[in-house]
Amino acid sequence: MTYVIAQPCIGVKDASCVEVCPVDCIHSEDSEEQYFINPVECIDCGVCAEVCPEEAIYFEDDLPEQYASFTALNAKYFE
Repeated sequence: MTYVIAQPCIGVKDASCVEVCPVDCIHSEDSEEQYFINPVECIDCGVCAEVCPEEAIYFEDDLPEQYASFTALNAKYFE
């Protein structure tokens, strides 16, 4: 399991999560509308979810159904 960044991040892209990630697994390009969590590198610590002002980061098992597509979207970014 991993954490997933979902729709509330789109257009906001607050970097609080990036700053606190102990394994530096949250990335994005300037051209992207949101940040992405690398599911291979994520250690499931949850620090990113605690600091996200948009409440856009969910533990994969707790991801609301309307955001289900974001699990694959986060993983695809790192392919």
